[in-house]
Amino acid sequence: MIDLDYLNFLENILTDNRKAKFLKVLENRTKHFTVVVEDVFQMHNASAVMRSCEVFGIQELNVIEQRYGKSIDKEIAMGAQKWVDINKFDNVTHCLETLKNQGYQIIATTPHENDCLLDDFDISKPSALFFGTERDGLSDEIMQKADGFLKIPMAGFTESLNISVSAAIIIQNLTNRLRQSDIDWHLSEEEILEKRLAWAKSSIKDIKRIEARYFSEMETKTKTSS
Repeated sequence: MIDLDYLNFLENILTDNRKAKFLKVLENRTKHFTVVVEDVFQMHNASAVMRSCEVFGIQELNVIEQRYGKSIDKEIAMGAQKWVDINKFDNVTHCLETLKNQGYQIIATTPHENDCLLDDFDISKPSALFFGTERDGLSDEIMQKADGFLKIPMAGFTESLNISVSAAIIIQNLTNRLRQSDIDWHLSEEEILEKRLAWAKSSIKDIKRIEARYFSEMETKTKTSS
């Protein structure tokens, strides 16, 4: 449970415009879709995918680092790492099991399957959208365990797009359709409170000193009242 007194204490430090911006952004955040990038060799592409998640309202990005252990490129992410939740996995199996247990269907994005074109994709089910490496695509394990395949329609000679471009196209299409639907795609009240707290903490300089002051004051009040 969120400590509402603590949240109010931190938000009182922020400007009214900042707090209003948080609420406006959170109105458009969703976990109905989540994005997964698998062993992306060029890290700036993973960072760009994270930026697309943030811009189009996807709250969680899952990163499988089975072969390449690299950190998010902060310059490309442009601060998105402060607003998007990053879940890291060191193997494919763990990621698949976790997302399935959370109720997501596994959707492999690939130019080599015709199962479903982007505009025909059923947005009603919570879906984990998997994007593979620039060189090799998605691993065999993901392809074999996928519940469905998603493809961007193309009209030219080129058979594939850069992963960051593919992700941006797919995320924008699906989130736009989602917001125009009757599907309950919003964050829960508890999730909104959690993000308000996390974002407030990430927005305040010297947060450790501020936290220490708050808890010291609370401890003093408790001793006084008792």
